[in-house]
Amino acid sequence: MIFLFHHYMMYHSGYNEGMKSREKLPRAALARIYFIDRQIASGKYPNCDDLADGYEVGRATIERDIDYMRYSLNAPIAYCAKRRGWYYEEKAFRLPARFASADDMLALGMAKSLISLYKNTPLYESAQRLLNDITSPLSQDEAADVKQAAWYERRIVVPPVASAPVKAETWEVVVDSMKENRVITFDYKGIWDAEHKSRLVRPYQLLFDTGAWYIYGYAEERSAMRFFSLSRIKNALLTNERFTLPDDFDYCEKNDGSYFGVFLGPQKHYRIAFSPTASNDIQDRKWAADQKIEAAKDGVGVIIDFSSTQFDKVLSWVLSFGIGAKPIEPAELVNAWRKNILALYEEVK
Repeated sequence: MIFLFHHYMMYHSGYNEGMKSREKLPRAALARIYFIDRQIASGKYPNCDDLADGYEVGRATIERDIDYMRYSLNAPIAYCAKRRGWYYEEKAFRLPARFASADDMLALGMAKSLISLYKNTPLYESAQRLLNDITSPLSQDEAADVKQAAWYERRIVVPPVASAPVKAETWEVVVDSMKENRVITFDYKGIWDAEHKSRLVRPYQLLFDTGAWYIYGYAEERSAMRFFSLSRIKNALLTNERFTLPDDFDYCEKNDGSYFGVFLGPQKHYRIAFSPTASNDIQDRKWAADQKIEAAKDGVGVIIDFSSTQFDKVLSWVLSFGIGAKPIEPAELVNAWRKNILALYEEVK
């Protein structure tokens, strides 16, 4: 797979002498190559017009793809004047068998399960179609029966999570704004707001967290960095105002190595005790880059020690363990945890 992609990049960058180059690699280039491979291997003798119509691209694109396959990948493609179409002189020839290992193709097939996380976003259908096109030789070459070929789709699964659907028009405006560094305006209803309010924002990044997409950007009216959930945005529009992306725009460089989701605040040091029933789950995972886990002094349970800029996320995480977790420090976390516990007690007493 890497070999194929590398050669395709060289071809479209103009490294292959005697062949027409392109300014950039088309997004669906690999998928189209595999599409052509499937059609030629089918024995239907497709011509360039058939292939162009089937993939909805121009004839010239297909001609360059076939030249690439013949001269860069040594695909035994020949033209049959009688049938007026292309065929493989070696009937058993297929690109995946020659240029991608079975493990590579299988890994791509398994990746199809992972993109289900993005099911309620406009990129899902494009990503699904691209992976289907690339991995379809796995189904056709390695098994005669589709159910057996797609075994990984039923055995390696990403369970659905509660997600926040994103409108296609919102997604497109945000992506275009980041591509062109243009300020956008939209109406936004925050989690505590009763109605939508107008916002003017410089989008720096799109962040994905537990089923929801967020803009991470500079809010003009607050003169500060803020998060905006795409699902709560309406009437998004590009403005003509452009901005310069600052050197320190990257969210991941600011969260200081803690892995609790989308939230930023001052860095704090945390110590939290967990009961024996919760200890295995705590020890199984990496919650922060600097985490240290030790046995509790009384030998019952464990204590985790780490730093994080994500106070609200840490609080929610501690509360999710119920009586299995008890914060030790900082005092702010202890007080917030106690306040929530007492409020719950008032509800049930």
